[in-house]
Amino acid sequence: MKKIALFEKVSRERFLRDAADFPNVDLNEVYDAITMPRRATAGSAGYDLRTPFALSLAPGQSAKIPTGLRVRIAEGWMLALYPRSGLGFKYRLQLDNTVGIIDSDYYFADNEGHIFVKITNDSRTGKTVELSAGDAFAQGIFTEYGVTEDDDATAARTGGFGSTGK
Repeated sequence: MKKIALFEKVSRERFLRDAADFPNVDLNEVYDAITMPRRATAGSAGYDLRTPFALSLAPGQSAKIPTGLRVRIAEGWMLALYPRSGLGFKYRLQLDNTVGIIDSDYYFADNEGHIFVKITNDSRTGKTVELSAGDAFAQGIFTEYGVTEDDDATAARTGGFGSTGK
């Protein structure tokens, strides 16, 4: 296996700023409890991302989750984020952007490369998704990619979501 990345926490200040939409949570305590994503088994492709705090999503509800994480990735690689298979199967829990793409240069963005995951409970059977703090809710898979022979991209990233398409 190639070792091409390292997960880290964003700074406490960054997390507190980005998680301010969750006022009923002790964010300092949440930050201290953030754990690095891990693979569950030696054969697992995905690194499990865990909820930093408990949340409940009724059918049709969404939440933009500040994970408190960033990832340093080798050039030529990316991290693709997907919902955990079991949650998608049981509740139709979905990522709002279908697949989240974390580019290697996102680590250097103005927001410290803070990874957010927006999920929606798309249940058609009325099931509410209950996630406890520390539950695995998404998974990330590192993928190598190539570029065209005539690629000439030289711009540097400064922003986060949607900043490179402007």
